[in-house]
Amino acid sequence: MPQAVDPRRVAEHGSEVMRLVDEIFPLVEGFYVDLHRNPELSHQEHRTSRAVAEWLSRAGYEVATGVGGTGVVGVLRNGEGPTVLLRCDMDALPLEERTGLPYASTARGTLPDGQEVPIMHACGHDAHTACLVGAADLLASSRDHWSGTLMVVAQPGQETLDGAESMLADGLYERFGRPDIALAQRVGPQPAGMIAHRAGVLLGMSSTVRVRVFGSPGHGGFQPQTGVDPVVIAASIVTRLQTVVAREVNPSEMAVLTVGVLRAGTKSDLVPDEAYLEINTRCLNERVADRLHAAIERVVKAEAAASAAPREPEVTVVRGAGLTRNDAQQTRALAAAHRAYFGDPYVIDLPEPFTLGEDFGSFGLPDTEEPVPYVMWLLGSTPHDVWAAAPGATPFDKLASVPGSHSSHFAPDREATLRAGLAALTIGALTYLGRTSGPGRATSGLARSGRPGNPDDADSTQNADMAALLADDDEGESTQNTDMAALLADDDEGESTQNTDMAALLADDDEGESTQNTDMAALLADDEDESTVHADMAELLNDPPPPPRGPTQGTLTGPSPSFRPPSGPAFSAPPPSGAPVDAPPPPDAHPDEPPHRY
Repeated sequence: MPQAVDPRRVAEHGSEVMRLVDEIFPLVEGFYVDLHRNPELSHQEHRTSRAVAEWLSRAGYEVATGVGGTGVVGVLRNGEGPTVLLRCDMDALPLEERTGLPYASTARGTLPDGQEVPIMHACGHDAHTACLVGAADLLASSRDHWSGTLMVVAQPGQETLDGAESMLADGLYERFGRPDIALAQRVGPQPAGMIAHRAGVLLGMSSTVRVRVFGSPGHGGFQPQTGVDPVVIAASIVTRLQTVVAREVNPSEMAVLTVGVLRAGTKSDLVPDEAYLEINTRCLNERVADRLHAAIERVVKAEAAASAAPREPEVTVVRGAGLTRNDAQQTRALAAAHRAYFGDPYVIDLPEPFTLGEDFGSFGLPDTEEPVPYVMWLLGSTPHDVWAAAPGATPFDKLASVPGSHSSHFAPDREATLRAGLAALTIGALTYLGRTSGPGRATSGLARSGRPGNPDDADSTQNADMAALLADDDEGESTQNTDMAALLADDDEGESTQNTDMAALLADDDEGESTQNTDMAALLADDEDESTVHADMAELLNDPPPPPRGPTQGTLTGPSPSFRPPSGPAFSAPPPSGAPVDAPPPPDAHPDEPPHRY
């Protein structure tokens, strides 16, 4: 089990490392905008993986591509110490974007079955990737503050829930070393800039079941009685499956069953010979998962038999992911480090899991005798004005109303989310890699002008002035040059710069009678050692961080039309060098007074 550094010391190291954030942030934001404009489907992340590989190579990492298909691995060895794995996912969804953003995706792609679809980063993987390469660069530029080995993993195929297994099957740990701990973050629906932890089960189990039911072809107008209609069988299956959760799962358990795909036929008056369904299940334990799968198989076969289908249907579980079960001890260590850096109002403990599916847990080798401890946390991404406008008197009501993952309207608060994500990943790594002594100073390798990674590669956009690409708007009000201290610190009069009373946005109603505030920890928490729950959701979110001063969306235009993403093969870059950067520090890691409450 890896040993965590004292949280206060982690915050001190983090404050020094994050001095570079304003230098590197325009690059990270430009990278994010470009990824958002150019999403790629699962296992087709060729452009994205090339860009990630180039960034890591320029920052001084040993880089390997094509791991598990389109995966990228970067390793940075910095003396004795533990090995920490930081992971992001790169793939997007077959969804048409409706955010109205000036950098919205118009990309289209082809699914494995040949279907042409629109593509959108509707699950925040563009933010995950941009934050990871940014944090990797910050850590590479700050080696005086830590010791050990950093393994950066950019994973393909998270949406298909098989990318992590593909990388492991391709020898991830055998080729690059077994980590002592694996860390990851994913955007959540909480207000932008918040960090949410949960020891034990954070995310639920997920599986996809493919079903083919068979009939006999016929004509709708000429002796239709001679055929067996698979469309009718499929419709009966869909209707019947809706009763499984309501009548076959204990009300105290959580379960979701969704028929997301139903295809059959080519012409309105022809009875096809088969129908195809895809069914998704979500739950929080193996027992319920087994019950759902058994019910699906029973219902499908029974409906086919009831309609005298000429052959038995095919029912296949094609992919799935187990529970994301955070290591309790390491979750507490990371939450303490995040609180020491961000402050208590910015870090919460979730009282119950989310039903999202995630394959990050595979990196923990959960079915082996010596599993790898891992921790994933949620990174709030909802713009504060969107949260404020969301209907509902309780946090639960608002969480159900704001656009979340897999929504065509999903549009994170770009600057607040990226800045918090950069810091959260960096602090997470330093929790285990941070040295116990020695202040040190840092300079950014990638953002520093005058040191291109490859003199022959004059065309690389990594060396372009991203400040010019992400220029201020006409009024010069861009938040690009705002330092972290201005975003988070108190003003000269000692009054909070947070101008919105988020307590009012998130507080319970006056009567406090909503049943949404019931403490589900008793129903859903693991054993006493694994639960970080100390209060109900309303109390946890009663006074979260208000939005930073100034615009929260950053520049609205994104990179100029001439911006081109990184391209070309990975190569070795020299270590960071040069004079220290004289940048303002982030907020005091250990404020003597609690944040102002209105």
